[in-house]
Amino acid sequence: MKKDFTPQDELLFLALGGSGEIGMNVNLYGCQGKWLMVDLGMSFGASEYPGTELMFADPEFIEDRHKDLLGIVLTHGHEDHIGAIPYFADELGVPLYATPFTADLIMRKLEEAGLSNSIELNVIDEDHGSFDIGPFNITYLPLAHSIAEGNALLIETPYGKIFHTGDWKLDEEPIIGEPTTEDELAEIGDEGVLALVCDSTNVFNPVPSGSEGAVHRGLLEEVQKHAGKRVLVTTFASNVARLQTLGEVAKETGRQLCVAGRSLDRMISVAQANGYLQDFPEPVDFDRAMDLPRGNLMIIATGGQGEPRAALSRIAEDNHPLALDRGDVILFSSRVIPGNEMSIGRVQNMLAERGIVMVTDRQSEIHVSGHPGRPELEALYGWIRPEILVPVHGEVRHMQEQARLGAANGIPHNVFQKNGDIIRLAPGKPEKLAEVRTGRLVLDGDLIIPSDGDAITMRRRLAHSGILLVVLDGQGGVLVEGIGLPLDEDYDDFVAEAQADVVKALVKLRKGRRDDPDAIKEAARLAARRAAQRWSGKKPQTRVIMVDAD
Repeated sequence: MKKDFTPQDELLFLALGGSGEIGMNVNLYGCQGKWLMVDLGMSFGASEYPGTELMFADPEFIEDRHKDLLGIVLTHGHEDHIGAIPYFADELGVPLYATPFTADLIMRKLEEAGLSNSIELNVIDEDHGSFDIGPFNITYLPLAHSIAEGNALLIETPYGKIFHTGDWKLDEEPIIGEPTTEDELAEIGDEGVLALVCDSTNVFNPVPSGSEGAVHRGLLEEVQKHAGKRVLVTTFASNVARLQTLGEVAKETGRQLCVAGRSLDRMISVAQANGYLQDFPEPVDFDRAMDLPRGNLMIIATGGQGEPRAALSRIAEDNHPLALDRGDVILFSSRVIPGNEMSIGRVQNMLAERGIVMVTDRQSEIHVSGHPGRPELEALYGWIRPEILVPVHGEVRHMQEQARLGAANGIPHNVFQKNGDIIRLAPGKPEKLAEVRTGRLVLDGDLIIPSDGDAITMRRRLAHSGILLVVLDGQGGVLVEGIGLPLDEDYDDFVAEAQADVVKALVKLRKGRRDDPDAIKEAARLAARRAAQRWSGKKPQTRVIMVDAD
């Protein structure tokens, strides 16, 4: 019998996504019969799921209990925290809560999906960001991150306070926003914090992540080096502080600004509608940009992760209205997201072949991470002084390492958990109560399907071994067609032998089975597949089609 798992007089934590992986962040807190969701994110398609575009944490657990779900609180506007909202929020049927910039990004997603009138979206002022949802009192606490309005959440419950960091870093020169100060964080710690639920992404980084102010100086110095050349900067569209910096660098170096990429256009529009980028230079259009003297132009473009349809890839292919020539410069003001190395290398090799100069953060201080290194984690531990540390937002190795770091810094209870683990935080010592099913869903065309379902499994097999079609015409004729087999020169000879093998196999069928369609299909399938394996070493997916003789 399926266990109910309704929270009793206790405080529970359950990650459905983001614990054991980077991305797809979905976290649940349970208390007194109700659940609260923090973030509802996605990731982009991976090579192990061919043909798919997006990945989601499977929300089945909470969909089955949607009547007990009170709401979804969003920490900030990155896709791995809000990207799944248009796909699942309507079915979950609960209010959303977000600060203005994040809410604007969400509303535009809902409008595109035709859901803006069916989902309640509550906009919470960062300066007065405390509100109640059932047994939970939520307070937004601004922290620096690589997007405007990155926030931690202080979640007060009858069993103690949770400090849920979201994505964060420490930054003495954040450029955009005013993060909660060290004194304010220490005051929260003085009042007592039961659990710190903390970002693990950069736990192996032995140094602080660095400041946006330092990036400003690094970008200014780098652009000044390349007088007389066109300079293109590629960065994450969501990094509003970086966009602010680039606007200032353009003005300081006497360059006109041109923006290439729809996500950049959208982010600039959202930022300006919410009071950011108010002095951002008015961008010139592509035609005007190409008419400017080379040293008078700075381009900001999407595509630093090698996305094939993004502006940078098209510029590298010389298939974009904006053009770069030998000696022009591209600054990669972004980090390499794990898994994108090959696609980034492809773009960089095309650019290098054309003699375009490239500068990355390995050569110059033109990018800093939005996640905390070890010194920042240790500083937060000292201010918050939690009884329990729950690492999230990382692969297993990241979360295990942060648990060790917490223990080394005197945190009494360091809880390693992964997606599906129900953890009781209080009362009593933290403990794992149960493990529930979690999984991944993928967007495949227009449908959301299980990542381990028949369609993706079959597609993966086809990609590995190809397909073999056998057509039986009902009159003794056999046609074999192979797709994706490594038999270019020997293909015709293979087909002839495979067809002959199928005929022999059918002749050998016992009399009692010669009228059995299933027996005929299986004999033909095995004969053709064995021929393919003999000729190619592959075991292709093999399908037999019987054509009615009539």
